[in-house]
Amino acid sequence: MEFLRIGEKLINPHRVHRAVEQILKLRSTGQSQQEVADQMGVDRTLVSRLESLGEVRKGSRLALVGFPVANKEEIEALARQEGVEFVFVMTDRERWQFAEHRSGVDLANELMVIFSELRDFDSVIFLGSDMRIKLVESILEPGMVLSIELGKSPMQEDVYVAPKMLQEAIRSLMG
Repeated sequence: MEFLRIGEKLINPHRVHRAVEQILKLRSTGQSQQEVADQMGVDRTLVSRLESLGEVRKGSRLALVGFPVANKEEIEALARQEGVEFVFVMTDRERWQFAEHRSGVDLANELMVIFSELRDFDSVIFLGSDMRIKLVESILEPGMVLSIELGKSPMQEDVYVAPKMLQEAIRSLMG
């Protein structure tokens, strides 16, 4: 175990890390900053400052769904880097495998679960064909979906998504 000497104090960094993790875990369960501070024996401002240090972004909760995307890995990495919380991007091949390996009932249930999860977000960026865009926009709340058309249905090949364009869309929705 590694210790740090600060003046006359001997500090255990692992103990500090565990305490910070516990503070954040308690806050994520819905406890107030004051409740967590009291429970951990620290000042409320410490809890607030820890949250500020770790804050990735403020603003809308955002999801990204898209298919068929040629540069899937690049788009997923960009979305995660920008703080998108839900990322579901597939190539054309993955899209067909997703459908082929499920019965009709299982596929319908899985899609209902996905759409249910999407309703928890403030905004959804949807990358897809003209027909899929109409479907998604009709299922989710009006004004919730920012649609980016990748082509006309039926689409049978992957489409390159410009990362810069997607990044601008993400940033505009996140404020």
